[in-house]
Amino acid sequence: MSIKGKAYIAGVFEHPTRKAPDKSIAQLHAEVADGALADAGLSRADVDGYFCAADAPGFGASSMVDYLNLKVRHVDSTELGGCSYIAHVAHAAQAIAAGKCNVALVTLAGRPRSEGHSGTMARPRDPNQPDQPWEHPYGVATVNGYGMCAMRHMYQYGTTSEQLAWVKVAASHHAQHNPNAMLRDVVTVEDVLNSPIISDPLHRLDCCVVSDGGGAVVVVRPEIAKSLERPRVKIIGAGEAIKHQNGGDIDLTYSAAVWSGPAAFAEAGVKPADIKYASIYDSFTITVIIQLEDLGFCEKGKGGRFVADGNLISGVGKLPFNTDGGGLCNNHPSNRGGMTKVIEAVRQLRGEAHPAVQVKNCDLALAHGTGLQLATRHGAATLILERE
Repeated sequence: MSIKGKAYIAGVFEHPTRKAPDKSIAQLHAEVADGALADAGLSRADVDGYFCAADAPGFGASSMVDYLNLKVRHVDSTELGGCSYIAHVAHAAQAIAAGKCNVALVTLAGRPRSEGHSGTMARPRDPNQPDQPWEHPYGVATVNGYGMCAMRHMYQYGTTSEQLAWVKVAASHHAQHNPNAMLRDVVTVEDVLNSPIISDPLHRLDCCVVSDGGGAVVVVRPEIAKSLERPRVKIIGAGEAIKHQNGGDIDLTYSAAVWSGPAAFAEAGVKPADIKYASIYDSFTITVIIQLEDLGFCEKGKGGRFVADGNLISGVGKLPFNTDGGGLCNNHPSNRGGMTKVIEAVRQLRGEAHPAVQVKNCDLALAHGTGLQLATRHGAATLILERE
């Protein structure tokens, strides 16, 4: 079922906190839910569809529907890691198109900073995951896997640390205008290269921040969107995919975006060259370069050259990205950055981004992310949005 034009994003909200030791995860979910509904001009009583992922406490959707006191007729708790919420927006549009709900609420929240989480920690063992007996003894940490992807990309395509650094530089140029961003200082390529190595070849400034917080999105039927006094952002294309280890035939240089991206562009009927603004999941600088290639913004292996010399900086480059500062500088709530990618894309399409980074005549935007571990198994979700 095509979702093109069958649902609209009516409300978004990003929690302003970056550290919340005094709040529960459920409370953060409730606060972002109310924020997004207020932005849309709706209330909890209007919600009849609810979407969340594994960051939700207790029994996930069941617990949160109870906590929020919602009366819903459709729920979805798809888990694709950090890109789950991009997929949820698409699933909400599908549910609305199928008549399963009229007003869908998608929420994310977490407290990894208060709880002391880090990308250098070994991932917790899940005895039910099939490959854990073989992987767990090696203590794979998030940053190790992404470091391997970066090293392979460098070996195969000649990508350099300087090129990786340009992704961070662009994010910092945008974050300086965001009062809520964790890192607001503009950095140079030299600053990135002079920061400590965390997992060769990735430096500290190649890595995203760890923050508390969250965000929410409200998706509605076209008729409801037209009745609200808000700029209308239409969902016109979506795609999702999973990449795994393919029975041992592993290639670290590409992501599942090679499948989710083309599917989204085909449904939307547009090309990468048509996109005015891109929200790209930036857990690490290498994540951005690989995804830009896989989405078709440049040829495979040329991502390093594509991002160099400020090409991602709003008002300077050809493809403005992550104008809120992204995960590299702004926030990475619950260690899951997909939600904020949708929120900033909506801000750009509404003309509500900071004036210093607002993209002129922004009528077509992309939000894309990966989730879980780029080097082993991960999900990807792509969303294309249009200002009406």
